[in-house]
Amino acid sequence: MSGGDLRPGSGGAPEDRIATGAGIHGGGSKPFEPPVALAGVRASGHDTPADGDPVPEPTSQPPAFFASGLCKRYGSVVALDDVGLAVAPGELVGLVGPNGAGKSTLVKIACGLVRATAGTASVCGSPAGSRAARQQLGYLAELFRFPGWSTASEVLALHQRLSGSPRGQGERDELLALVGLSDVAERRVERMSKGMQQRLGIAQALVGDPKLLLLDEPTSALDPAGRLAIRALLQQLRLRGIAVLLNSHLLGEVEHVCDRVVILSGGKVAAHGRPDELTRAGGVEIQTGAGLRRFPDARRKDVPGLVARLVRDGVEVYEVAVIRSTLEDAYLQAVEPE
Repeated sequence: MSGGDLRPGSGGAPEDRIATGAGIHGGGSKPFEPPVALAGVRASGHDTPADGDPVPEPTSQPPAFFASGLCKRYGSVVALDDVGLAVAPGELVGLVGPNGAGKSTLVKIACGLVRATAGTASVCGSPAGSRAARQQLGYLAELFRFPGWSTASEVLALHQRLSGSPRGQGERDELLALVGLSDVAERRVERMSKGMQQRLGIAQALVGDPKLLLLDEPTSALDPAGRLAIRALLQQLRLRGIAVLLNSHLLGEVEHVCDRVVILSGGKVAAHGRPDELTRAGGVEIQTGAGLRRFPDARRKDVPGLVARLVRDGVEVYEVAVIRSTLEDAYLQAVEPE
């Protein structure tokens, strides 16, 4: 859903703490200036530059999404408490947390469907909920339904009219090709698989060329093949420079596809960073002819020396594994601290 069908939100508080790839940044009451941490497109958890690789030049382009000191209260219930978050252009950020952590509230504020109690939120430099912000925003809810009698092309045509997109058939053809549905453009929704409908949902969210895409559980009901297809599609969106804020409970999917992860708990940012920053080394395990040998303090760089020593001592080596904790481990530590 993009365009002008969302009502304005509001905000207005000094900048506070912002979760970016470079950590938490302080702010003041001066007008927003993108932090240097947002320079370039992203720091990918999967294609992390090696030491010595060129660093992207700073850019004055505003974040695709920016929140500072964001609070939302429903009576005595605190849904968000002083949340700061920035999503750079072309960056895929995973938003995870237990039920009631504030994820949906944050997304609704970004859409302009909910007004913040305090703090600020913006989309591509425009206040969240404003017409300018909505024109840069695409949204796919977790539980969406398209009319079963409509074809894929008709669904996109409807959303073009709703959003005011003037690009007509050309845009519909382009989006259907992007999500791999060109050959079923005239197929009715009721005859599509769940995976096809999910991809069609992403296509409708891309109507009007938004710069920020909000996706709520896009792979939760899909089989492994469907998840792989959505994962490949998200990579294509990255190449197009579209920022994605992905709300999901599937930590494995988030770890595979997202450049950064933000963990919400109790309405606060409990942890954030690249997946490889949130996980930690857990040693090396070597399967030998005499059984499994564990080296809990070893790292990847130590593997050649360990193997050479074992072979020199006449030990048969069959398999080597470098152990790391998972995003699930980091998640549990953040939301259920000891």
